[in-house]
Amino acid sequence: MKKTLFLFALSAVLSGSALAADRPNVVVFLVDDMGVMDTSVPFLTDADGKPKKYPLNEYYRTPSMERLAAQGIRFNNFCAMSVCSPTRVSIMTGQNAARHRTTNWINPDTDNAGKQGPPDWNWAGLKKGDVTLATVLKGVGYQTMHVGKGHFGPRAMEGSDPSNIGFDINVAGGAMGAPGSYYAAQNFGWGNKRREKNAVPGLEKYHGKDLFLTEVLTMEAKDKLDGFAKKKEPFFFYFAHYAVHAPFESDPRFEANYKDSGKTPPAQAFATLIEGMDKSLGDLLDHLDKLGVAEDTLIFFLGDNGSDAPLGDQHEVACAAPLRGKKGAHYEGGMRIPFIAAWARRNDENPFQKKLAIPAGVIQPQQAAVHDLFPTLLAVTETATPAGHTVDGLPLTKLLTGAKDAAREEKFLMHYPHAPHRTEYWTSLRDGEWKVIYHYFPTKVSGGSHYQLFNLKNDPFEQKDLAAEKPEELAAMMKKLVAGLEAHQAVYPVAEDGKTPVKPKLP
Repeated sequence: MKKTLFLFALSAVLSGSALAADRPNVVVFLVDDMGVMDTSVPFLTDADGKPKKYPLNEYYRTPSMERLAAQGIRFNNFCAMSVCSPTRVSIMTGQNAARHRTTNWINPDTDNAGKQGPPDWNWAGLKKGDVTLATVLKGVGYQTMHVGKGHFGPRAMEGSDPSNIGFDINVAGGAMGAPGSYYAAQNFGWGNKRREKNAVPGLEKYHGKDLFLTEVLTMEAKDKLDGFAKKKEPFFFYFAHYAVHAPFESDPRFEANYKDSGKTPPAQAFATLIEGMDKSLGDLLDHLDKLGVAEDTLIFFLGDNGSDAPLGDQHEVACAAPLRGKKGAHYEGGMRIPFIAAWARRNDENPFQKKLAIPAGVIQPQQAAVHDLFPTLLAVTETATPAGHTVDGLPLTKLLTGAKDAAREEKFLMHYPHAPHRTEYWTSLRDGEWKVIYHYFPTKVSGGSHYQLFNLKNDPFEQKDLAAEKPEELAAMMKKLVAGLEAHQAVYPVAEDGKTPVKPKLP
């Protein structure tokens, strides 16, 4: 019996290795709180579909993003959940947050559903045994690594440790959503009673040194990639920077670039965080090239929600100008993120690149979203979706070639049944050129109405609410919104009794 079990285990290992041998490496480079305008790369376009620069594109310095965009494709209508943990779980599972029910950021120590938030939302996040990108790719022979921010589950639960959800290696990932400090000289928050609950774990060898967290995570990533490259097996590397999340501590390497900008000190610090992240991207590309694996490595660069730059109120045109709103808000500035896909080094003769021919310097205008990453990576790696696992996302493989996918519905459902966090208790639906927002408990933000309606084709910056002028379109969009929530088996805010679900009302 022992011999039979050994042979079975050996066969499984060899089978996994053989399966993985003909698959590309994959890097997901995720930036915290980076919106679509926090870069020198223009994602928005003019009436002719050509990239158009706005003042914020002139303010930020991201040459490595420019490099990646020049050798790949970028999407200018790519959406994320409006706050971080929902997006991170969606990337890992391929499910919309309305389905996986981690609909709010996860407070590491306290259930933060909000006063009338759904008591049955998924505060626990991910846990052992859940289907994730890491578990699925590991199952077909991939080496898996997590570096940086986790925020997949509360401190006392399994999801707090990325090693529990499929990663062979976890560097600096924990339950917290922000670092105690970016400075190694301040031990990344350790030893500071006020900041220690967010202190970054596992980086003790850097404590007391004159280094910045973004720099340290990059050093760790390069070191671990050296080991991966030696094994000659493909890898899945999830590189999730704590930058550019608050605290807005200035990266001293880039301070001089913004001291004469006329912006406030927090806004200058935010810009240094952006540039430090960008340098990390460039360092990673160079290191993959040095290791000789760049041509076989597919990179997805994205943010986890809209911008949180300290440049104005969440309901204004400010930190994501010309878009309205920021992180947490129901406007496009809260949900639109940068998304770039590229091979780390272009070679049209590479067999992997022949299978997925990503054009250079192209903008893809068709709408897509974060839960599309899961089916895309499985398609690219020729990996089957585990039986019984529901996937809401759709593969991006056709869009990544620069083509339009006529069969693809351009919809994005964003469900936030919580408070307090800027905009409270709302659900929005984008469907083609229309966007409807439902406010469960009307406030001044919604003009005292349950409904807001925008035409994103004619009014991309959401300045004219058409809810009163277009009752037929409002009714049609609300029917789709309600149907979408029901299809995803969403949870809802509750009445003041703390029990009765409050569902959307049709106009």
